[in-house]
This record gives sequence, structure tokens and C-alpha cells, in this order.
Amino acid sequence: MRARFVRAIAVTLLAGLALLLGAAPALAHTRLQSSDPTDGASLDSAPEQVALTFNEPMSPEFSTITVIGPDGQTNYQDGAVTAEGGTISTRLLPLGPAGRYEIGYRVVSADGHPVTGSVAFTLTTPGPGAASAPAESSAGPSAAPASPAPPAASEDEGGAPVWPWVVGAVVLVGAGVVVALRLGRG
Repeated sequence: MRARFVRAIAVTLLAGLALLLGAAPALAHTRLQSSDPTDGASLDSAPEQVALTFNEPMSPEFSTITVIGPDGQTNYQDGAVTAEGGTISTRLLPLGPAGRYEIGYRVVSADGHPVTGSVAFTLTTPGPGAASAPAESSAGPSAAPASPAPPAASEDEGGAPVWPWVVGAVVLVGAGVVVALRLGRG
């Protein structure tokens, strides 16, 4: 009886280890490493572009950057998103009033999952576009519609569901127990 129990434990541990090792690639998602301007920065003069650096190479075709002004509606990004390695960037129209500007992003990680988030900076003096704020960006298809950027907390969304791993673990553990019991009888 003791030998059966030891075998069942050994099979269960091996099955659990196999599940954990198989899950590692699915857990690797793109993460924002830095931004220019940095998140929470206070700037005296308006930047000409914004750049976001991620932990893996990015594709401009699957990347979107929005820059929303203090009114929560006006877009300031100008042109297509460009990518170089893990950094994506876009030019800006002349920024308008002083206040908080939110940089929203949506990228697709190497494993195919969309990752969204945002960072913000504060312009402490009105920018050159304060006299005539742009109504719409002249950006191409990579520009998003005029809406507030998604909250940074949504970076963790879009991952693989957990339930297939749980079902797989239950099936493997069950199969391991059955095999251990049959081997113990022989």
C-alpha cells in the first residue's frame, strides 16, 4: 500500500512539473519598460514626439499610440506609428493648453495577445497649439478615434485563460493516479 502511495505522489509531482514548464511561454507578455516623456513628468515645453519602449521588438502595423489633451477629447498624435526594436513612437501636433496629457497605447505582443495601457505627463505652460487646438489628427490608419486612453491597469488583460490549464492538471493527475494504482497491482 505504501509503494502505491509513493508512486501516486511521484506521478502527481511529475505531472504538475510538466504543466508548469509548459505554461511558461504562455505567461510571457509584452511589458512597457519606459516612456519618453516619462510617466508623471512635468514639462515646461511641449515634446515633438512620444516614444514607448517595451521588453520585446514591436511591429508598427500592430501598434497604436494616442495622445489625448487635457480636455479628454482632443487628439495630438500626428502621422503613423514607427518602430525600432522594442521602441514605438509617433510625432505630435503642437500641444495646446497646459494640463495633463495621456499617452494611450495598444500593441500586440510576440505571442499574439493585445496589450493596452497608458502613461501621462503634465504640460506646465501652454504649448504652441493652445491658440488653435486640432480637431482631428492627420494620422493615418494607425491612429485611434478621439476617446480617452485606456487605463494602465488593463495591461494584464488579454492573457490566455486559466481554465484549460486547470482541466489539464486534473486530467493528468487523474491519469497518473490510475497508472500508479495499476502498476502497484502488478
